Amino acid sequence: MRVAFVIYDGFQGLDLTGPYEVLQATGRYECLVVAPEPGPVASSSGLPVVASHGIGGLPPDGFDTVLVVGGTGVDRARDDPALVGWVAEAARGARRAAAVCSGVILLAEAGLLDGRRVTSHWGREAQLRAEYPALRVDCDPIFIRDGCVWTSAGVTAGMDLALALVEDDHGREAAHAVARELVMFLRRPGSQSQFSVPLWSAQPASDPIRVAVTAVQTDPGARHSIADLAGCSGLSPRHLQRRFTAEMGMPPSAYVERVRIEAARRALAEGDEPVETLARRLGFGTGETLRRAFHRQVGVAPSDYRDRFRGTREYA
Repeated sequence: MRVAFVIYDGFQGLDLTGPYEVLQATGRYECLVVAPEPGPVASSSGLPVVASHGIGGLPPDGFDTVLVVGGTGVDRARDDPALVGWVAEAARGARRAAAVCSGVILLAEAGLLDGRRVTSHWGREAQLRAEYPALRVDCDPIFIRDGCVWTSAGVTAGMDLALALVEDDHGREAAHAVARELVMFLRRPGSQSQFSVPLWSAQPASDPIRVAVTAVQTDPGARHSIADLAGCSGLSPRHLQRRFTAEMGMPPSAYVERVRIEAARRALAEGDEPVETLARRLGFGTGETLRRAFHRQVGVAPSDYRDRFRGTREYA
């Protein structure tokens, strides 16, 4: 399977090397690094990477996958008509097109994404919505598959996308072998939020609050009342409430609910556990309590969320 990795001056190094290493580790892909000109190309950090091919000397046909890398230089790269034209022609002739992070901008500029649901790094969401209104932008998931187009959030999410491509092409065992080799988390589903615990939360500044936070994250479904958390942290309930809110930016009860909702999102995307069973396991008590909390936090019902993210083999 022939894969073109498209880079340009100012690309993000990990957006290239992460997915490249995942695919190469299978031994089943021919990976070509393509740039406007062959030779050294400077990444956004200054690290040079040698592009084996320039677009002028490489016909844009015969590729299984065209993957466009993101980076701060994409805003200049999209103004290069030769590069945009090559990407458009190569992607239309390929079985699928993919983009890591802001590489989605180059696919959009090539006219390949109108009407499609895409993701990118959360920092690009406003730009994508303003400059490409025909796209259905959703910068919450770490990656999205919409038909033959795959897009991901930034940096390490590109490796999750590449692992999903391997599983789609060669099955779970092949993906599992790569994950073991690269010491990766095997099944971080595309539906996982870019703002998953602990990324969305502040970090505790003191040991008692760190103990309470760890208890919630380790077992979201356990009892986590103020009294329970106060007991494990060695603080009085009133003192815990005050310090937790000051350090974490929200009361303990709100933090517990958000961690449980994140666990519910993963379970809904990955499995078939009934909502009522899931609610009891994660500490919500009843399915109705879970539904209300889920709708408040996510904006959709749990059943709708599951349908949405299980619609394309968990990579919806």
